[in-house]
Amino acid sequence: MENFIVSARKYRPVTFETVVGQQHITGTLKNAIKNNQLAQAFLFCGPRGVGKTTCARILAKTINCTSLTPEQEACGTCESCQSFQSGHSFNFHELDAASNNSVDDIRSLIEQVRIPPQAGKYKIYIIDEVHMLSTSAFNAFLKTLEEPPPYAIFILATTEKHKILPTILSRCQIFDFNRIQVEDISSHLAKIAERENIATDNDGLHIIAQKADGGLRDALSMFDQIVSYTNRNVTYKAVIDNLNILDYDYYFKLTDYITTGDVSNTLLLFNEILNNGFDGNNFINGLAGHFRNLLVGKDNQTIKLLEVSENIKQKYLTQSNNTNLGFILTSLNLANQCDLNYKNSKNQRLQVELALIKMCHIPSVIQLANTATDLDQDKKKTLVKNDSPASAPVQRPAAATTPQAPIATPIEKKEQPAAAAQPAETFPPKIEVPKPSAPTASSIKIKPLPKSTSGSLIPSLTDLNSGMGADEEDKGPQYLSGNEKQAFTQAQFMACWQQYAQKAREEDKIHLFTLLTSNEPVLEGINVTVLIENIALESTLQDEKIDLLNFLRGKLNNFDIQLTPKRIEAKQSDRIYTNKDKYAYLVEKNPQLEEFRQRFNLDLLP
Repeated sequence: MENFIVSARKYRPVTFETVVGQQHITGTLKNAIKNNQLAQAFLFCGPRGVGKTTCARILAKTINCTSLTPEQEACGTCESCQSFQSGHSFNFHELDAASNNSVDDIRSLIEQVRIPPQAGKYKIYIIDEVHMLSTSAFNAFLKTLEEPPPYAIFILATTEKHKILPTILSRCQIFDFNRIQVEDISSHLAKIAERENIATDNDGLHIIAQKADGGLRDALSMFDQIVSYTNRNVTYKAVIDNLNILDYDYYFKLTDYITTGDVSNTLLLFNEILNNGFDGNNFINGLAGHFRNLLVGKDNQTIKLLEVSENIKQKYLTQSNNTNLGFILTSLNLANQCDLNYKNSKNQRLQVELALIKMCHIPSVIQLANTATDLDQDKKKTLVKNDSPASAPVQRPAAATTPQAPIATPIEKKEQPAAAAQPAETFPPKIEVPKPSAPTASSIKIKPLPKSTSGSLIPSLTDLNSGMGADEEDKGPQYLSGNEKQAFTQAQFMACWQQYAQKAREEDKIHLFTLLTSNEPVLEGINVTVLIENIALESTLQDEKIDLLNFLRGKLNNFDIQLTPKRIEAKQSDRIYTNKDKYAYLVEKNPQLEEFRQRFNLDLLP
């Protein structure tokens, strides 16, 4: 039986020209060889499987080649190239730092460096996974790396540059390898399939390239696996079955159900996905990625961000044109919130189902919001027409006073000046709006939604998260319109301030209670200056600032209120210092202590 060689080894690049997706690296190295400006040490860093070790080997072979091509590539036929390809070259040494990471291993390497090359111009030392060297080994390597013999060149490769000592980094030319683009991986796989006489599907190759996450070696490994699974016929269906990937068609079908408000079919389709063995978290992340693709498909300038095959791209563009921008943005937010809450939820399936149900109600909310906006505009036109002196009284038949059908948003009544009173028959008939006995979809109070820069209406995300059909008047201060600027007095402000302090005490927020009661705030119009004695209390204010502002703005009906912290000297008092006081004193001396406490989520003893 003939020995099988995996594609990652069989089709490993042997020249700079055949390296995939790293043109900025190969171009720089070829120019350095051409101009004879080779550094004594190189550091190749980047994700796994992007060509770091491959480029190191190509560079080692090229700089010792005796007959370079005009493109600065190794000829592959000279004695140096032949010995390198057969593995018998004495000028090339490769060390795996993962298993040779001690000081003795580096000392042995330094002893070899002292011996000049017997044939050729350079001796090249490749140290792979260099971040695995111990600190002692790094220190032993420093002097040789900084001032090596003129014939020695070191090429270091690592996936974790942050673990390498700064003294090592400063002695190397650093080359950062990028993740390989999906299109580059897909085209490379297509070339290999053509050489191996393997039938392929472009959609299937794109799925492999996306799953590889920028690593060509991972893509080639998955490619070999699927070739064996499909008996040399790589199709889109075979790829998603073998790699356990959710089909695009599920997301397109689900989006159609959601945009039409079909809750039943949406939940049934999600149940089918779970029965096929897919995880709910992966599903919601995939759905968020689907909405993201719909969003970038809205603009011709961002269509290039769709990393999918041409066939799938056309489907995205079609569905994107038929989907409201406000719906896409709101659904993205709901999917993101579901992803954040998923791992902490005891009923994870319910989290996803709630998000899907909210998404199904987004179109109706947008429609009701548009209706409310139209009604407000019609009402304004009517009022302007009635107030105009040119408008003549119009006699209305008695039948016109019949109550009309319920309207989604009740029309507010404005008081007319007494001087404008006219006989009842000359006024337009009043529209009586009956109030439903129980909250229904038609009685939801919805304010006109702000328009985005593109002109589309975007529904309030907070309304959706707090439950569909909830009464807006009972939702508290976070639903201020932003236009309320009611004046308030010092006494009213201090009453609200003390009320929030008492609330903090009841919730055992001792630091916040101390902050609110230790010094009286300074009120200047709408600007509130909070007096702070130490860094610990300042950190507490930053954590609670949003909730405190929402409380004050809601209670005082003024959305322009702003909080500004101000440091003051701590008051001197003859009192027994608690642990919190001692901690505040220590933080004053060393501010990094508070950062340490927050990073490890520590609490003070009472």
